[in-house]
Amino acid sequence: MTVRSKDVGLFEAAINVLKDFRAVWRVFTKTLYYLFRGKREKGEIARQMFHVGNESLFFMCITMAFIGAIITFQTGLQSKKLLPDFSLMGATYLKLLVRDLAASVGALPLATRVGAGIAAEIGSMVVTDQVDALRMCAADPIDYLVVPRFIACVIMGTVILVIGGFVAYGAGMLVAFVSFDVNPHTFNNLMYLNLGDLVLGFLKCLVYGAAIAIVSAQRGLATFGGSEGVGWATTEAVVGSCFAIIVLNLIISTVGYFLVPGVGPM
Repeated sequence: MTVRSKDVGLFEAAINVLKDFRAVWRVFTKTLYYLFRGKREKGEIARQMFHVGNESLFFMCITMAFIGAIITFQTGLQSKKLLPDFSLMGATYLKLLVRDLAASVGALPLATRVGAGIAAEIGSMVVTDQVDALRMCAADPIDYLVVPRFIACVIMGTVILVIGGFVAYGAGMLVAFVSFDVNPHTFNNLMYLNLGDLVLGFLKCLVYGAAIAIVSAQRGLATFGGSEGVGWATTEAVVGSCFAIIVLNLIISTVGYFLVPGVGPM
């Protein structure tokens, strides 16, 4: 039986994906272990929270403002063609924003900003032998390097995504008022929002923040060579984090459809 080169390429790609998943899973399990039993440098978590949160706030607000404005404008244009009634535009937009868009769409630009930084910083430490020096001192790099970034991404990533959701909602409200003459009181409608939407949206924020930290840290620890290796790790961190967000979005949304259905008022 002959195997075509294309089939061999797909097989090797599948094997590489499984290897990457196993490496990420190994880093994740060790991170959870050291999360409760590790010894971290004093003030490191606060420093990482500043890098993840404060330095990403302006970028996230601007990005989510444009995204919210575009989504609302396009929704209004399509609604105008079918049924020129904008009374439920705000209620529908808010439900989609809370349940999925604020976390899933906002996490993608956050991954480019935070994930690249984590991979580049850890990768630079790998190629300059600082990580090997930690191992020689009987210190696990995951405990000293990954865990503080993991905690910072989970906490501040959630805060940043929530703030970005508010900004996107405000931008959508402004666009609806200027472009389609929708009164802000009419747009600000909580009719379709329920507790399940809030739970699902908050869970996605937590999971995406954790995924960005773990995937980016794993890529940073896997850095090889010199500056070229750091560039590879940075690119792989962004691509891997975005891919993880998309896959996790599918999984959480599917499970959430059955466990926390978004039906009924709050």
